[in-house]
Amino acid sequence: MLRPWKLEIQFNTNTDKAIYLQIADAIIEAIKTGMLKSGNALPGSRQLAGLLKVNRNTVIEALDVLIAEGWLITIERKGTFVADILPLSKENTAQQQKTNFINEEIKPLIVFDDGIPDSRIAPMNELARAYRQIFNRKSRWQIMGYSTEFGNLEFRKAIVQMLNFKRGMNITPDEICITRGSQMAMYLTANCLLTQGDFVMVENPGYKPAWETFENAGAQLLPVNIDKEGLLIEEVEEHLKKHNNIKAIYVTPHHQYPTTVTLSLKRRLKLIELSNQYNFTIIEDDYDNEFHFGQRPVLPISSYSNAKNVIYIGTLSKIVAPALRIGYLVSSSENILKVGKHRKMIDVQGDNIMEEAVLQLINEGEIKRHLKRTTLIYKTKRDAFEIICNKHLKNKVTFIKPEGGLAFWVVPNSDVNILEISDKLLLKGIKIITPEKFSFGKPISGFRLGYASLTEKQLEEGIIELAKYL
Repeated sequence: MLRPWKLEIQFNTNTDKAIYLQIADAIIEAIKTGMLKSGNALPGSRQLAGLLKVNRNTVIEALDVLIAEGWLITIERKGTFVADILPLSKENTAQQQKTNFINEEIKPLIVFDDGIPDSRIAPMNELARAYRQIFNRKSRWQIMGYSTEFGNLEFRKAIVQMLNFKRGMNITPDEICITRGSQMAMYLTANCLLTQGDFVMVENPGYKPAWETFENAGAQLLPVNIDKEGLLIEEVEEHLKKHNNIKAIYVTPHHQYPTTVTLSLKRRLKLIELSNQYNFTIIEDDYDNEFHFGQRPVLPISSYSNAKNVIYIGTLSKIVAPALRIGYLVSSSENILKVGKHRKMIDVQGDNIMEEAVLQLINEGEIKRHLKRTTLIYKTKRDAFEIICNKHLKNKVTFIKPEGGLAFWVVPNSDVNILEISDKLLLKGIKIITPEKFSFGKPISGFRLGYASLTEKQLEEGIIELAKYL
């Protein structure tokens, strides 16, 4: 068996520590630093003694110590190996035990995500059927070549029709680019719009992955606080008066992330007015427009005819399934040309075959039927979750039942340590999103509890445990 590792030890003769203990400590240090890894074979005791120029019995004593402490194991007729499960040293025992829990070596059974759809009710059979039918077409060879960086034209036309009829927009196919999810749309927006030193105003609390994308493009962030009517417009005005190079504002006006509040009509109109006056772009992330349980959803800011500087980002991933990475970016045709040029640097085209399959489901009316079914399911689950929260969290938290979206925003009535609560819940197999995931600066006190992907039994079990710490 090949044992390539060569141990070199400079023995300290000016110490009382025995030679066999110095050998043992040197091997432990080699394991800790990664020179020796779990499963690595050590030289035999005779060979090791020859390398170190010590008596073989001294080496055997050192190996016996390491085996007893759990650093090494022996396998009959094969040799001595570094153990698969290593002991924890005294100085890092507490930290490693905490890390084990926080890093989810304990896999949670109940996960309150940030509002992810239930993939169990995704139309997978219908999508698979459409996918197979595309490959059975006589002209299937045509879809195996390169397509356009803007996305399948017929698919774009279908999304344009949906946006114009359902969301009051007035766009054409040359004003939209299909992307691999809304996060790619965010990345393309940031890199085509922003340069080093620009400022971007963001909601606080808000969607951190978008913030990181803007910062990666060289922008600096300016937080704007949220109340029950959404973005505080007076803070937007203060930033505009103070900074000359504000390039954009990023907003989630329909169901603000994470608080779920809707930006009021008065504030929408004022934001458009300021955008036109100061010439900054409104980046509107309409991440869950489809899930609205009231009379009808509020139309996007991008649908207003007087909104001159807007970029609209949406997704189909929440309608079908999170794993389906189809998003879209809407802006002026000039901006879309820039987006297409940049997109080709990182991704020549999207998933043309999947776009064809989803287009078929749109044309067959399957997406419309699926959305109707899931909206009823989520509305029922939302109402049940409200009852559960009122039952177990009464007088402990404050929340408003959201008119749409797939999550609740719950604020504790007393001062609590949410990070500590999160750790305790994780030990019981329950995971929640902690405030630093959506806070700018000091973590805000609140829980964003996604309900769509959990059963009513799981929702109640999770809330009962949460209630114990509030």
